[in-house]
Amino acid sequence: MISSQQATPARSEPRAAKRFQIALIKPSHYDDDGYVIQWFRSFIPSNSLAVVYSLVEDSRQRKALGDGIEIDITAADEINTRTRIPKIIERFRAHDFFGLVFIVGVQSNQFPRALDIARPLRAAGVPVAIGGFHVSGCIAMLPGIQPDLQQALDLGVTLFAGELEGRCDDLLRDAASGALKPMYNYLNELPALEGAPTPILPRHYLKGTFSLQTSFDAGRGCPYQCSFCTIINVQGRKSRGRSADDIERLVRANMAQGVNWFFMTDDNFARNKDWEVILDRLAALRREFAAAGQKDIKLVIQVDTLCHKIDGFIEKARAAGVVRTFLGLESINPQNLAAANKRQNKITEYRQMLQAWKRAGVITYAGYILGFPHDTPESIAEDIAIIQKELPLDILEFFCLTPLPGSEDHQRLFREGVAMDSDLNRFDIEHAVTAHPKMTRAQWQDAYFNAWDLYYSAEHIERLLRRAGATNSGVSRLAAMIYLFSSMVKIEKVHPLQGGIVRLKYRADRRPTLQLESPLLFYPRLVAENARKLAQNVRHWFWIDGLRRKVRDDPNRLSYTDTAITPVDAHDVEELELFTHSQAAQDAVEHIRKIKQLTTVKSVA
Repeated sequence: MISSQQATPARSEPRAAKRFQIALIKPSHYDDDGYVIQWFRSFIPSNSLAVVYSLVEDSRQRKALGDGIEIDITAADEINTRTRIPKIIERFRAHDFFGLVFIVGVQSNQFPRALDIARPLRAAGVPVAIGGFHVSGCIAMLPGIQPDLQQALDLGVTLFAGELEGRCDDLLRDAASGALKPMYNYLNELPALEGAPTPILPRHYLKGTFSLQTSFDAGRGCPYQCSFCTIINVQGRKSRGRSADDIERLVRANMAQGVNWFFMTDDNFARNKDWEVILDRLAALRREFAAAGQKDIKLVIQVDTLCHKIDGFIEKARAAGVVRTFLGLESINPQNLAAANKRQNKITEYRQMLQAWKRAGVITYAGYILGFPHDTPESIAEDIAIIQKELPLDILEFFCLTPLPGSEDHQRLFREGVAMDSDLNRFDIEHAVTAHPKMTRAQWQDAYFNAWDLYYSAEHIERLLRRAGATNSGVSRLAAMIYLFSSMVKIEKVHPLQGGIVRLKYRADRRPTLQLESPLLFYPRLVAENARKLAQNVRHWFWIDGLRRKVRDDPNRLSYTDTAITPVDAHDVEELELFTHSQAAQDAVEHIRKIKQLTTVKSVA
C-alpha cells in the first residue's frame, strides 16, 4: 500500500525571477578646477531623466522582458547625487552583469564626464549606453563619426541618437540578450508624444532638488531657425505635443506625492498648438486642488517674445499657475538677431510684452547672449544700461554664444575649419570657445563676467524691487530670485542654471586628466573655501533682504515709477534709446513702420 505521503510528488521550489538592472544617470560636468559640479540641493530638475525613467518604468510594468524577468530601476541626477562607480559595478556583478547603465540627456559639456563614468564600467564588463543632445546633434549635423563619439564606441559603449518613445522595449531586450548595437539612430523617426508615458520621477529622486521641483515637456520641436539652437536639428521644426489628458495625468501623479512645482521644458510653449486647452485644464485643476485644500500648482514656462500677441495667452498662463516665465530675448541689437536667424524677435515688441507679464504678476527672466558678431565690450555695456532703464525685465541671465554640436553655427564653423576649443567640457555657454571678429577670447570672457556685475548693480537691484513694489508683483519672490542670480556667478563661479544650495566637492571625483590632490591640501582648502562662500552668501542675502524690507515698508511704494514701467507710448520709438541708440535699431523701427503701413493699406482696400 502506498502512503499518501508517498503518492504526493515532491513540490519543486519556484524559480527566482532573473533581475535585470537598469541604472539611469544624468551626468553633471567639471568646473574649471576639474571637480564635478554638484550640490546638496540643485535648482533645475532633469527632464531627460524623468522621461527615460517613465519609459523604462512603463516597460517594467508591462513585463517587456518576459514574465520570468523583473526589472530593477534606479535614477540619479549627478548634479545632486554622487555617482559611486564601485557600487554600480558591485550591483551589476551580483546579477552577472545582466542589465544596462544608461547615461541620459548628455549635453556637449557633459560628454567628457559621461565618458569618464563609462570607462571604468566598461572595463568591469558593465553594459553602457549614452544618449542625449550631444550624440544626436553630432550625428544629425556632422559627417561620419566624430572623434569623441568614436572614443565611446571604442570602449564598447552604445550610442543612442533620437528619442526613446516607442523604442525602449527593443533597447532593453537587446541589452538583456547581450546583443546591443553599437548605435541606434532614430533621428529621422520622430515619435508622437500623445498617449506616451508621461515624465514622472518618484518623490525620493526629487529630494535633491530645491522645493521638490520636477519637470515635463508638453511638446517638442520649434518652428524657428535660430542658428545657435540644437533643438530644431534634433527634435525637429514641427511641434509634437502631449495631450491635455497626458498633462493632467502627470500633474495629478506628482501632486499625489506632494510635488507642486513644475518646470515645463518646452523651448517655446507659446507655439504649442494645444496651449489653450492645456492651460485651461491646468486652471481647472488649480480650482479643484484649492477646493480640496491642497497645494497650489506653480509653473515655470519658456516662451518667445511675441507670445503677448496671442489673444488670451498671458491671462490663461497666469490662471494655470505660471509664476515665472523665461524669454529668449537674446539681444536688443537687431543686427545680432538677424545674424542668428532670430528674426521673430522684434525690439519694438519687447516693452509691451514685458509689461503684459508684469501686469499678470509673473516674474520674467530672459536669456541674453554675448558674443554675437557685432558685440564689443563697450556695446554690451551700453545695451545692458538700456535694458536696465527702459525694459521692465526682472531677471537677466547671460550666456556666451557657443557653437554647440548640433547647431547650424557649429556645422558652419566645422565646415570652414574655424578653430574651436578642443575640450567639450568648456562648451557650457559660460566660456568663450571660438574666435570673435571684434574681441579676443580674454576680452569676451571678461565681458561675460562683467555683464553680471553691471546688470546686478546695487542701484539696479533696488530699482527692480521698487518696480515690483509699485506693480504689486511680489517683492519677496523677486528678492529671492535676484539673490540667486546675482550671487551664483560672483560667489560660486557657475551659471545659475547649473547652480544649487551648498556646493559639494569630493577629492576622488576629479577629472582623470588632472592630478588627484593630497588630502593635506584638499580638505583644509575646502573648509576655508566653504567658510568664505558662506560668509559672502550671508552678507549678500542680508543686503538684498534689507532692500526688500525697505521697499516693502515704504508707504509711497505704489507711487514709484520709471521709464520701464511707464505705459507704452507711440512716441517711444522716437525718444527711447532702445530704438534710437544705433542705426540698426532705427532701421528696425522704420521697417516695422512700413510693414504696418502696408498692412493698413491692404486692409482698407
